[in-house]
Amino acid sequence: MKNYKEILKMAVGNEVEAYEFYRDAAAKMKDPAMKKTFQELADEESGHKVLLEGYLSNEMKDMKFSEEKDYKVAETVEAPQALSTDMAFKASIALAMKKEQEAMEMYRLFADASEGAKQKETFLELAKMEKGHKVRLEGIYTDIAFTEVW
Repeated sequence: MKNYKEILKMAVGNEVEAYEFYRDAAAKMKDPAMKKTFQELADEESGHKVLLEGYLSNEMKDMKFSEEKDYKVAETVEAPQALSTDMAFKASIALAMKKEQEAMEMYRLFADASEGAKQKETFLELAKMEKGHKVRLEGIYTDIAFTEVW
């Protein structure tokens, strides 16, 4: 259980980092739609932090996230390593997709390393949550990256 709590603390830190990334991205965007998208993602990450903190304080609630179809767009896209003020929207979405992919993979690794069924289930649900973000960002990315199709 001690290792589980340490992993949850790390996960809380990851959610804070994701929140700050999306908040900063929202602040840097001039386009109102882009600003709104990143602010919504920041708000979701803030909610995930609260959820994980509830787990840390033993207020274990069952989590259930829908299973999204993963078309693995993020796995095929080159992305910059860091957010910058002059970054194009397409590049910022690519970076965000990669961050969500990394989070999803991290939770899957935690699930694989889990000994208890409840712990494993928790991490698999967290992986689904991150996958949902990844899929959402991939949809935005394909809409802006392939505008000539429309």
